[in-house]
Amino acid sequence: MGGIFPRALYFHPAGLLFYISSSRILEYMTPACTLTAFVLMVKDMERSRRFYETVLSQEVAMDLGVNVGYTSGLALWQQDYALNVIHGKKTEPKSGNMIEVYFESADIDEMYSAVRSYGSEFVHEIREQPWGQRVFRFFDPDNFIIEIGEPVDALVRRLSREGMGITEIVKKTTMPEDVVRAILG
Repeated sequence: MGGIFPRALYFHPAGLLFYISSSRILEYMTPACTLTAFVLMVKDMERSRRFYETVLSQEVAMDLGVNVGYTSGLALWQQDYALNVIHGKKTEPKSGNMIEVYFESADIDEMYSAVRSYGSEFVHEIREQPWGQRVFRFFDPDNFIIEIGEPVDALVRRLSREGMGITEIVKKTTMPEDVVRAILG
C-alpha cells in the first residue's frame, strides 16, 4: 500500500467514521453514538479547574473559558452559561447530583493523601469492595461524587501477591479466567 495516509480509521468532527486505506476513502458510516466527553456543569470554573488539575492531575486539552476539556475525556462547563445555551434562556439548575466520576490510580494511598490534604469531604475512606478492589469516594467542589480505585490489573496482581491462586481470584473478582491469566502473564 502506498499513499499519504496509513491504513486507519479516522473520526471526522461531524461524527462520520471513515476507513482510509492508502489515499482513498474506502467506506464511511455514521456511528449510532460515540461518547466523546463526560461533562460536569460547575458553579465556579476557577475552583473546579484548580481541583481537577491539582488534585486529580487532569491535563487541559482545550480551554474555552466557560468550557474546559481534558485529555481524559472529562470536561467542565460553567453552569449558568451552559444552562442558558441548552435552554435558550436563563434557567435555574435542578437538584440531583446523582453522578459519580470514576478514576483509577496505581498508588491509591498516595492519591488518598493528596485528596485529604486538599480538604475534600469524603463519602468514605479507602475500603475494599466485595470484588477486592480498594477504592475511596469524595465530593468535588460541586458535590459530584468522585471515586478513585486501584486499576483492575493492579488488583489481580495484589491478590496474587497475597497468596490467592487463579481460581480464587476469578471467584473473588468475578473476572473471566483468561483475563486473570493474561494479567498475571
